[in-house]
Amino acid sequence: MSTTAHRVVIAGGGVAGIEALLALRAMAGDRVDLTLVSPTRDFVYRPLAVAEPFALGRQRRTPLAEAAQAAGARFVHAPVSGVDAEHRVVHVGEGQALSYDSLLLATGAASEPAFTGGGVMTWDDASGVEALGGLLRDLEEGYSERLAIVVPPGPGWPLPAYELALLIAGDAQGMGMRPEIVLVTPEQAPLAVFGSRAVEVVGEELARAGVRVELGAYAELDAGPPRTLLLRPSGRRLEVARVLALPRLRGRAIDGVPSDPDGFVSVDAHCRVVGVDGVWAAGDGIAFPVKFGGLAAEQADAAAADIAVEAGAVVERAPFRPVLRGRLLTAGGPRYLRHDAGGGSGEGEATTHTLWWPPGKVAGRWLAPWLAARDDEAVAGNLPHAGGMPVQTDLHRDVVVG
Repeated sequence: MSTTAHRVVIAGGGVAGIEALLALRAMAGDRVDLTLVSPTRDFVYRPLAVAEPFALGRQRRTPLAEAAQAAGARFVHAPVSGVDAEHRVVHVGEGQALSYDSLLLATGAASEPAFTGGGVMTWDDASGVEALGGLLRDLEEGYSERLAIVVPPGPGWPLPAYELALLIAGDAQGMGMRPEIVLVTPEQAPLAVFGSRAVEVVGEELARAGVRVELGAYAELDAGPPRTLLLRPSGRRLEVARVLALPRLRGRAIDGVPSDPDGFVSVDAHCRVVGVDGVWAAGDGIAFPVKFGGLAAEQADAAAADIAVEAGAVVERAPFRPVLRGRLLTAGGPRYLRHDAGGGSGEGEATTHTLWWPPGKVAGRWLAPWLAARDDEAVAGNLPHAGGMPVQTDLHRDVVVG
């Protein structure tokens, strides 16, 4: 048995990167020598950004150095500039080179506005919270009577658009205002990716909130005045006062790694990058149509298991199988949605009680319990000390808490 640990470099400090970091240490132990590389110093838990303007939650930051410490890894604060796959070297920062046996790319996707122009706001987890406060004030004071919330075509995650529509409607109604809110989406049914049960439940929530939905619609902006959305393929026109749109996503192409015209990386069932030896990829940067933290964690788990086997660990080399778990925030409380998208059968689940534990927005098998443990330490006053080894959440047998 070799005494040299398998060198693993993980590029990216988001959900996929931290999930893979914790998973590899848990599955491969001392067989792996781990290095985490990120252009940012903090892991930002962004899924709760939608909740902040409505006092239903907040984003939280975790220093990546603490995540690396918990996994016994080194942390390098630098962007990835290129990969030399032939010599198994990844270039970071200003000339630094890191040798690897296995490289996991979890660099995520870049966002860009779907529309530009006055009266159009792009929802952004980082900067959209403050801007949304101004939009809410306009609606509450009657300055904007019709709002369109738009899901653009292309890879992405539509759930925040539904949360924004439902929470904005609930907030306005609580102030005695009833603005007209229209959700425009290319989907053929509301949140159809979660199955027929979710479509039924979400449709009822939208109707109860007075939110109209334009399905199978691709919006184009006519700046006006009046401001008008042209809906394709119907050709119908929708006059609106304000537009709130989710962003379009683009991959972060890395020199030396093949990608499609939009910058996304193609991977196999074990998240190995197609056409490059020793390189894996997970998260929003891969060529998969749905971009979501829970799926990013599942992809990271598949990649980590595959790398752990390469390092000599005795673990199951399980392929990525998409299981969607989404917590939809509404004015009446959260709705938990689950659908085995890789199973090809079943109507899915949609309930008001927890379908997994811990019941976070991102159901990462290793990340979620680690973050929950840090929250417990914060309450007990033990931070900034990082927790010990990660504990696995059994997502194959989801815990139901009534």
